[in-house]
Amino acid sequence: MDLALLRTFVTVHRAGSFTRAAALLGLSQPAVTSQIRTLERQLGRPLFLRQARGVTPTSIGEELAHKAAPHLDALVEITETGLHDDSSLRTLHLAGPPEFTAERALPALTELTGEDGQGFALRASFGNAEEILEGLSAGHHDLAISTVRPRGALLTATALCDEEHVLVAAPRWAEQIGAGQPDSKPEPALEQVPVVEVHESLPFVSRYWASVFDSRPAAPGTVVVPDLRAVLACAVAGAGLAVLPRYLCASALERGEVVALHEPAVPPLRTYFLVVRTGTLAMPHVARAHEWLLRAAGDWC
Repeated sequence: MDLALLRTFVTVHRAGSFTRAAALLGLSQPAVTSQIRTLERQLGRPLFLRQARGVTPTSIGEELAHKAAPHLDALVEITETGLHDDSSLRTLHLAGPPEFTAERALPALTELTGEDGQGFALRASFGNAEEILEGLSAGHHDLAISTVRPRGALLTATALCDEEHVLVAAPRWAEQIGAGQPDSKPEPALEQVPVVEVHESLPFVSRYWASVFDSRPAAPGTVVVPDLRAVLACAVAGAGLAVLPRYLCASALERGEVVALHEPAVPPLRTYFLVVRTGTLAMPHVARAHEWLLRAAGDWC
């Protein structure tokens, strides 16, 4: 059986689409379709059920993928290890949300860059979860950090860490609404404070209100800026309240530039996932970065 046909088959199985598999393989869609049909003729059985939006494997297709994929991944590992000597630097393409990637992932991964025989060059790009996962699926990135766990067989996700969200504002707002007083009811008082957010939909504030107060925030966004670091700067300047990851505002809290307006017994959390295309952990530079970030995350949470 032709290994090229098996490689195409496993890629289609993981991608769930001839179109996406073609992009990953660098082939045309008709070429991928032709290879799958050839393999189906050789086996005498259909491997996929064609649907309006992609394909799903038949029982024979699932069985073949289960048997073939690990061996193909092992061959990739042998190839990657054998063809790149110690003098050649591989490039790791990382994608993730701008704040977390800049503050957490990149400082950790820069320790692995350099010409030490195991190092790699590093390229990073930022985006939201949808953009990041689409780019990873299309082969534009090697490794992605996402706040959304992807579905399907093409991508494999591992929980990286949880971040705690904190409701903060400049000290004068806390004094004005009496935040932290024993008999204070935080939610009505908080409606007096303007909101600083990353989007008009108030994703961080709305998630906090739903989790802590079981309600929706009443105040609209007064300042909307598309970066959590800018949100923090505006909150420090007194623009209003904000919900921020604790890692991002911890120093500002210690310096008293902002204060926590509410300390719930169970703070809201958001999980980050480390995501790769299934099978690519056979590549040494991807596997090393993946393992390194998982280890580093133990000190982040």
